[in-house]
Amino acid sequence: MRIGIIGPIGSGKSTLTRKLANHYGCAIVEEPVEKNEYLPYFYKDKETFAMLSQNAFYSALFLMMWKTKELENVICDSTLFSNLVFTELLRLDGTMSAMEVALTYAIADEHLKRLPDVDVHIVIVRRTEQLFENVRRRGRVIEQDQHDYLTFHYANYYDVLKRIFRNYRVPEKKILWLSIEDMENPDEFAGIVKAIERKYAESQA
Repeated sequence: MRIGIIGPIGSGKSTLTRKLANHYGCAIVEEPVEKNEYLPYFYKDKETFAMLSQNAFYSALFLMMWKTKELENVICDSTLFSNLVFTELLRLDGTMSAMEVALTYAIADEHLKRLPDVDVHIVIVRRTEQLFENVRRRGRVIEQDQHDYLTFHYANYYDVLKRIFRNYRVPEKKILWLSIEDMENPDEFAGIVKAIERKYAESQA
């Protein structure tokens, strides 16, 4: 089973990835967000570094997914579709130009052709106040003083993702919209696992 985790900033993608990988005993593709050298520059100067940082993320994630493309069981804490949401949001808020967006899509499309599809796209759905609280608690310095950016991100994230899924004709039977309150709660996590396995069975039908 190949699973891709998608969700807005602070939704708990990495946490859910680790918990599922531990539960299933499978490999992880973990996007190296904090190690990406472009990210601090992006938060300081979005217009200059938006396209550079976006394509740095695509390239790093593509390489990690390429290295695991032969594995039958893997959990990815991000996907190329997840990254395309950021591109669309940066277009909507005027940070990226039409030319930059078109170039980024062209690169992403070439990457997608070369990677196996995931069996289930898990979209973590959280309340906005939860997302802000999660960002505050993890305390990444580069995410401080980004209230306006995060507010726009959260207000538009799920609508943009739905549009991307439609544009790329991702079938509904492969998408699990997963509302999460506390994945550390054993009962809730057990329910998450059941929901994933039901969706996986549906995706294979």
